[in-house]
Amino acid sequence: MISPETAELRILDAAETLFYGRGIQAVGMDEIRSASGVSLKRLYQLFPSKGELIQAYLRRRDIRWRQKLAAYADAQATPEASILAVFDWLHEWFGEPDFRGCAFSNSFGELGATSSAVAETARAHKEAFFRYLAELTAAAGKPAALGDHLALLAEGAITTAAITGSAEPAHQAKAAARVLLDAAQPPAARAQPSPAEGA
Repeated sequence: MISPETAELRILDAAETLFYGRGIQAVGMDEIRSASGVSLKRLYQLFPSKGELIQAYLRRRDIRWRQKLAAYADAQATPEASILAVFDWLHEWFGEPDFRGCAFSNSFGELGATSSAVAETARAHKEAFFRYLAELTAAAGKPAALGDHLALLAEGAITTAAITGSAEPAHQAKAAARVLLDAAQPPAARAQPSPAEGA
Protein backbone atom coordinates (compact mmCIF):
# COMPACT_ATOMS: atom_id res chain seq x y z
CA MET A 1 0.00 0.00 0.00
CA ILE A 2 1.44 3.33 -1.03
CA SER A 3 1.82 6.12 1.50
CA PRO A 4 -0.48 9.16 1.47
CA GLU A 5 2.48 11.31 0.41
CA THR A 6 3.26 9.08 -2.57
CA ALA A 7 -0.41 8.88 -3.53
CA GLU A 8 -0.74 12.65 -3.40
CA LEU A 9 2.37 13.09 -5.54
CA ARG A 10 1.09 10.61 -8.14
CA ILE A 11 -2.30 12.30 -8.25
CA LEU A 12 -0.80 15.77 -8.67
CA ASP A 13 1.59 14.55 -11.36
CA ALA A 14 -1.29 12.97 -13.27
CA ALA A 15 -3.47 16.04 -12.80
CA GLU A 16 -0.75 18.35 -14.08
CA THR A 17 -0.12 16.24 -17.17
CA LEU A 18 -3.81 15.90 -18.00
CA PHE A 19 -5.12 19.33 -16.95
CA TYR A 20 -2.30 21.20 -18.65
CA GLY A 21 -2.20 18.97 -21.71
CA ARG A 22 -5.92 18.67 -22.43
CA GLY A 23 -7.71 21.28 -20.37
CA ILE A 24 -9.32 21.09 -16.95
CA GLN A 25 -12.91 20.62 -18.06
CA ALA A 26 -12.03 17.82 -20.50
CA VAL A 27 -10.53 15.64 -17.75
CA GLY A 28 -12.60 13.75 -15.20
CA MET A 29 -11.58 12.31 -11.86
CA ASP A 30 -11.77 8.78 -13.30
CA GLU A 31 -9.00 9.69 -15.74
CA ILE A 32 -6.90 11.09 -12.91
CA ARG A 33 -7.42 7.82 -11.03
CA SER A 34 -6.35 5.72 -14.03
CA ALA A 35 -3.32 7.86 -14.84
CA SER A 36 -2.13 8.03 -11.24
CA GLY A 37 -2.73 4.39 -10.32
CA VAL A 38 -4.41 5.58 -7.13
CA SER A 39 -7.85 4.21 -6.23
CA LEU A 40 -10.83 6.51 -6.55
CA LYS A 41 -11.48 6.12 -2.82
CA ARG A 42 -7.95 7.28 -1.96
CA LEU A 43 -8.18 10.05 -4.53
CA TYR A 44 -11.30 11.48 -2.90
CA GLN A 45 -9.81 11.05 0.57
CA LEU A 46 -6.93 13.30 -0.44
CA PHE A 47 -8.91 15.65 -2.68
CA PRO A 48 -12.61 15.59 -1.75
CA SER A 49 -13.57 17.52 -4.89
CA LYS A 50 -12.23 18.22 -8.34
CA GLY A 51 -12.11 21.89 -7.39
CA GLU A 52 -9.68 21.15 -4.56
CA LEU A 53 -7.49 19.10 -6.90
CA ILE A 54 -7.48 21.96 -9.43
CA GLN A 55 -6.34 24.39 -6.75
CA ALA A 56 -3.60 22.04 -5.55
CA TYR A 57 -2.39 21.56 -9.13
CA LEU A 58 -2.29 25.30 -9.77
CA ARG A 59 -0.58 26.14 -6.48
CA ARG A 60 2.14 23.57 -7.06
CA ARG A 61 2.66 24.67 -10.65
CA ASP A 62 2.90 28.32 -9.57
CA ILE A 63 5.66 27.54 -7.06
CA ARG A 64 7.60 25.34 -9.46
CA TRP A 65 7.31 27.74 -12.41
CA ARG A 66 8.47 30.78 -10.45
CA GLN A 67 11.29 28.89 -8.73
CA LYS A 68 12.65 27.59 -12.05
CA LEU A 69 12.48 31.04 -13.61
CA ALA A 70 14.17 32.74 -10.65
CA ALA A 71 16.92 30.11 -10.44
CA TYR A 72 17.76 30.72 -14.10
CA ALA A 73 17.52 34.51 -14.11
CA ASP A 74 19.08 35.16 -10.69
CA ALA A 75 22.21 33.26 -11.71
CA GLN A 76 23.21 36.07 -14.07
CA ALA A 77 25.97 38.55 -13.27
CA THR A 78 23.91 41.75 -13.29
CA PRO A 79 20.26 42.75 -12.80
CA GLU A 80 19.99 43.77 -16.45
CA ALA A 81 21.35 40.40 -17.52
CA SER A 82 18.81 38.76 -15.22
CA ILE A 83 16.00 40.66 -16.92
CA LEU A 84 17.11 39.54 -20.37
CA ALA A 85 17.61 35.99 -19.08
CA VAL A 86 13.90 35.85 -18.28
CA PHE A 87 13.26 35.82 -22.01
CA ASP A 88 15.97 33.20 -22.61
CA TRP A 89 14.26 30.99 -20.04
CA LEU A 90 10.92 31.55 -21.76
CA HIS A 91 12.50 30.48 -25.05
CA GLU A 92 13.61 27.20 -23.46
CA TRP A 93 10.14 26.66 -21.97
CA PHE A 94 8.42 27.41 -25.28
CA GLY A 95 10.57 24.76 -26.92
CA GLU A 96 9.43 21.97 -24.59
CA PRO A 97 7.30 19.36 -26.39
CA ASP A 98 4.37 19.67 -23.97
CA PHE A 99 4.25 23.50 -23.96
CA ARG A 100 0.65 24.72 -24.11
CA GLY A 101 1.01 28.28 -22.91
CA CYS A 102 0.34 29.62 -19.45
CA ALA A 103 -1.54 27.17 -17.24
CA PHE A 104 -3.02 30.09 -15.32
CA SER A 105 -4.30 31.93 -18.37
CA ASN A 106 -5.67 28.64 -19.65
CA SER A 107 -7.43 27.85 -16.38
CA PHE A 108 -8.81 31.39 -16.16
CA GLY A 109 -10.14 31.09 -19.70
CA GLU A 110 -11.87 27.84 -18.85
CA LEU A 111 -13.16 28.52 -15.35
CA GLY A 112 -12.46 32.13 -14.37
CA ALA A 113 -16.04 33.23 -14.96
CA THR A 114 -17.52 30.52 -12.74
CA SER A 115 -14.81 29.77 -10.17
CA SER A 116 -13.64 32.61 -7.97
CA ALA A 117 -10.91 30.35 -6.57
CA VAL A 118 -9.42 29.70 -10.02
CA ALA A 119 -9.69 33.38 -10.92
CA GLU A 120 -7.92 34.42 -7.71
CA THR A 121 -5.17 31.83 -8.15
CA ALA A 122 -4.55 33.00 -11.71
CA ARG A 123 -4.42 36.64 -10.58
CA ALA A 124 -2.03 35.81 -7.75
CA HIS A 125 0.33 34.04 -10.17
CA LYS A 126 0.38 37.00 -12.55
CA GLU A 127 0.86 39.47 -9.70
CA ALA A 128 3.82 37.46 -8.40
CA PHE A 129 5.41 37.42 -11.86
CA PHE A 130 4.93 41.19 -12.24
CA ARG A 131 6.44 41.71 -8.77
CA TYR A 132 9.47 39.63 -9.69
CA LEU A 133 10.15 41.71 -12.78
CA ALA A 134 9.58 44.88 -10.74
CA GLU A 135 12.25 43.68 -8.29
CA LEU A 136 14.71 43.03 -11.11
CA THR A 137 13.92 46.44 -12.60
CA ALA A 138 14.49 48.17 -9.27
CA ALA A 139 17.77 46.30 -8.79
CA ALA A 140 18.87 47.54 -12.22
CA GLY A 141 18.13 51.13 -11.17
CA LYS A 142 15.44 51.55 -13.81
CA PRO A 143 12.04 53.30 -13.53
CA ALA A 144 9.37 51.28 -11.76
CA ALA A 145 7.02 51.37 -14.75
CA LEU A 146 9.53 49.41 -16.80
CA GLY A 147 8.78 46.28 -14.78
CA ASP A 148 5.17 46.29 -15.95
CA HIS A 149 6.26 46.91 -19.55
CA LEU A 150 8.65 43.95 -19.42
CA ALA A 151 6.02 41.70 -17.84
CA LEU A 152 3.54 42.57 -20.57
CA LEU A 153 6.16 41.73 -23.20
CA ALA A 154 6.67 38.35 -21.56
CA GLU A 155 2.93 37.70 -21.29
CA GLY A 156 2.47 38.53 -24.96
CA ALA A 157 5.31 36.20 -25.90
CA ILE A 158 3.78 33.35 -23.87
CA THR A 159 0.40 33.69 -25.55
CA THR A 160 1.85 34.11 -29.04
CA ALA A 161 4.16 31.12 -28.62
CA ALA A 162 1.26 28.94 -27.47
CA ILE A 163 -0.88 29.90 -30.46
CA THR A 164 1.82 29.75 -33.13
CA GLY A 165 3.73 26.75 -31.77
CA SER A 166 6.97 28.70 -32.17
CA ALA A 167 9.57 29.63 -29.56
CA GLU A 168 10.60 32.68 -31.60
CA PRO A 169 8.32 35.15 -29.74
CA ALA A 170 10.70 34.88 -26.78
CA HIS A 171 13.59 36.19 -28.89
CA GLN A 172 11.41 38.95 -30.33
CA ALA A 173 10.29 39.99 -26.86
CA LYS A 174 13.90 39.91 -25.64
CA ALA A 175 14.92 42.28 -28.45
CA ALA A 176 12.12 44.65 -27.44
CA ALA A 177 13.12 44.36 -23.78
CA ARG A 178 16.68 45.32 -24.66
CA VAL A 179 15.42 48.45 -26.45
CA LEU A 180 13.34 49.39 -23.40
CA LEU A 181 16.25 48.80 -21.04
CA ASP A 182 18.59 50.92 -23.15
CA ALA A 183 16.04 53.74 -23.38
CA ALA A 184 15.04 53.73 -19.72
CA GLN A 185 16.74 56.27 -17.50
CA PRO A 186 17.00 55.85 -13.73
CA PRO A 187 14.39 57.90 -11.81
CA ALA A 188 17.10 60.17 -10.37
CA ALA A 189 18.54 60.90 -13.80
CA ARG A 190 15.13 61.82 -15.15
CA ALA A 191 14.46 64.11 -12.23
CA GLN A 192 17.64 66.14 -12.66
CA PRO A 193 17.23 69.30 -14.80
CA SER A 194 19.40 69.66 -17.82
CA PRO A 195 22.04 72.46 -17.80
CA ALA A 196 19.78 74.56 -20.01
CA GLU A 197 16.83 74.09 -17.67
CA GLY A 198 18.95 75.01 -14.66
CA ALA A 199 20.29 78.21 -16.23
